[in-house]
Amino acid sequence: MIELIIDDRCTRCNLCVSVCPTNVLDPVADAKPRIARQEDCQTCFLCELYCQTDAIYVAPQIDQPVAVDDQAIVASGLLGHHRRNAGWDEWAADPNYRNEFWRMGELFARGLGFDPATRRS
Repeated sequence: MIELIIDDRCTRCNLCVSVCPTNVLDPVADAKPRIARQEDCQTCFLCELYCQTDAIYVAPQIDQPVAVDDQAIVASGLLGHHRRNAGWDEWAADPNYRNEFWRMGELFARGLGFDPATRRS
């Protein structure tokens, strides 16, 4: 679930607002986007993937928000982690970071209430 947008990294491009399939974010004039409907986040990571300045942190928990500390997240190296491991943008040519979205199937299935083992809801 989306947890935070780091203000000093955000360029206010609003690409994250545009790519969110569930309309979780609202644009704000002259400020970073606002996480307006966090409970609607499907943890699809699209906002994080498209953020070229690594200003967004999406926690892997899909059921409820988790408490996060901006400074701890910045220090952890987790910002941009998903983009890098997905082989996006500047990481696309690096053979150490291949696009492995096939691994997201189980997470997406859980979010949709689908059991991959039985292939049923």
